Amino acid sequence: MKKKTIIDELKKIVGAENVLADNEDMVTYSYDAAVLDAVIPIAAVMPENSGELGKIVKLCSEYCLPMTVRGAGTNLSGGTIPHNSGVVILTGKLNAILEINEADMYAVVQPGVVTATLAAAVEKKGLFYPPDPGSQAVSTIGGNVAENAGGLRGLKYGVTKDYVMGVSFYDAHGEHVRSGSRTVKCATGYNLAGLMVGSEGTLGVMDEIVLKLIPLPKARKSMVAVYKTIEQASKTVAAIIADRIVPATLELLDNFTIRAVESYSKAGLPLDAGALLLIEVDGHPGQVEEDGLRVEELCREFGADSVKVATDENERDRIWAARRSALSALAKLKPTLVLEDATVPRSKIPAMVKSLQEISQKYDISIGTFGHAGDGNLHPTILTDKRNKEEWLRVEQAIEEIFDRALELGGTLSGEHGTGLAKAPFLEREVGRSSILFSRRLRKALDPNNILNPGKVTGAL
Repeated sequence: MKKKTIIDELKKIVGAENVLADNEDMVTYSYDAAVLDAVIPIAAVMPENSGELGKIVKLCSEYCLPMTVRGAGTNLSGGTIPHNSGVVILTGKLNAILEINEADMYAVVQPGVVTATLAAAVEKKGLFYPPDPGSQAVSTIGGNVAENAGGLRGLKYGVTKDYVMGVSFYDAHGEHVRSGSRTVKCATGYNLAGLMVGSEGTLGVMDEIVLKLIPLPKARKSMVAVYKTIEQASKTVAAIIADRIVPATLELLDNFTIRAVESYSKAGLPLDAGALLLIEVDGHPGQVEEDGLRVEELCREFGADSVKVATDENERDRIWAARRSALSALAKLKPTLVLEDATVPRSKIPAMVKSLQEISQKYDISIGTFGHAGDGNLHPTILTDKRNKEEWLRVEQAIEEIFDRALELGGTLSGEHGTGLAKAPFLEREVGRSSILFSRRLRKALDPNNILNPGKVTGAL
């Protein structure tokens, strides 16, 4: 099918103003936040409603056109890099919050709703949507579901999969499929909603998502613990969890990251600190007070030089704004940034931190380490210049060793960024050959022409 014919057909569905096909425009949709080669698609199309979305999927099915759904493109594993003979479906105009049900505590949204927009909307009603990826100010719910996104509050509240009650989507043939429900319990048929979470657009194209909401915590306390060494900080993390305290957030920043963040945000972070722990406890006021005091005791017991408790909301917001700026701050330092998310059991955080330091020295590369230490999800961030071929080879070797070390410690290749293209070659190391083949057979049965985001997760079929 000729490119002009494809574009003409798409224009018939959504109107010419909602189809982009110039090469200059296509560059925008040829890459995501992963450090992978860009791929120019044939066209990008912006449906304005579910009906148009279904017609686009059916058109792609009829002509065996590969399709890749894209929200904000913040994906870090190459999940939204398109196929060179395919189209990109943009969800920016499918951005309505269709319902916030206060009585039954759920929300129904279209996939293009920005995560922070939903969080703010439900909070106005005294409700809470906990998943909070670092990109929440721009990332979309559809992308969060497709990647099973996590975030700072994952330790206590879980990740996106824990809040998906139902998903409706178009399959590879353009047929509309409904799954899940608006009820707390649902045991009807296969758990298709669960199957869609983390599928990275390889099993269907979502048009509506039903999300669980919970009551907004009545109280919270935030604090910053300052350490001379990152080893002290990482041991404190393990100690807090071992003491049966589950903070809402428990974040770690090493000295390299502290300096980058302070230069970027001017938040008043101590530049001479070997590491910081940023901690928040929330819940009933009495429990918050008790847990907060115990956390302070543990921080000091394991070597904290100081523990500063936020005195008001402004100070609290400055703490977390500084943490959320870590990626942007590090990205300013060198031309290429590689953000990984290999994750280990929480008790293995000290061992993983030590391994990252050893890998940095072994390969003579800069690694800034920060992340969700409370749930074992560290973000070793490699700063480099991909144009330096010799250095880039060392970076690739370091990444492979990071993966292997995480798996040796009983961890996983990805805590929240997904598999995409970047980690597909390593997936067999974690799950084994049989799991890869099973997943490929599943995809082949549901998508015989391999048009749903081909190449992602399980590699080439």
